[in-house]
Amino acid sequence: MARTGADLALLLLGGFRHLADAATAELSRRGFEDVRPAHDFAMRAIAAGADSASELARRLSVSKQAVAKTVASLEERGYVTRVDDPADARRRPLRVTDRGFEAMREGEAIFNDLRERWARQIGEAELTRLEASLAALVGTAPVRLDAPGWSAQDLDTSSR
Repeated sequence: MARTGADLALLLLGGFRHLADAATAELSRRGFEDVRPAHDFAMRAIAAGADSASELARRLSVSKQAVAKTVASLEERGYVTRVDDPADARRRPLRVTDRGFEAMREGEAIFNDLRERWARQIGEAELTRLEASLAALVGTAPVRLDAPGWSAQDLDTSSR
């Protein structure tokens, strides 16, 4: 039976979920048991310049209320902090902490390990072809990890 477009979408989503879930589990084993993909999206957006709740909400396409909860959680866990703004005493920009950057680096290393595991399963040449095919389909524009939009909606609990 021929696969449908929906089957393709589910396979791609399944591949993403498989990698994300495996990376989350491994991060937990490495001492980052409280990091989820949505936290990584938020930390990357902050590191890329989203230094206020309003800007972070815009980049993640979620409500300010959802961002406030996420930022509070990341601050409590030591992944982000607020710093003094010498130009405006009322402003307290967000910054990723050393622990936050460590979690992101560990995540990147884990994804490299997972890629190697997939290469062993289907062969390096086949995985390289798959990556090239996906790149041709997705295009040359970089994927914005700091603006997942729909995938960050689980952060937005204000509409529930």
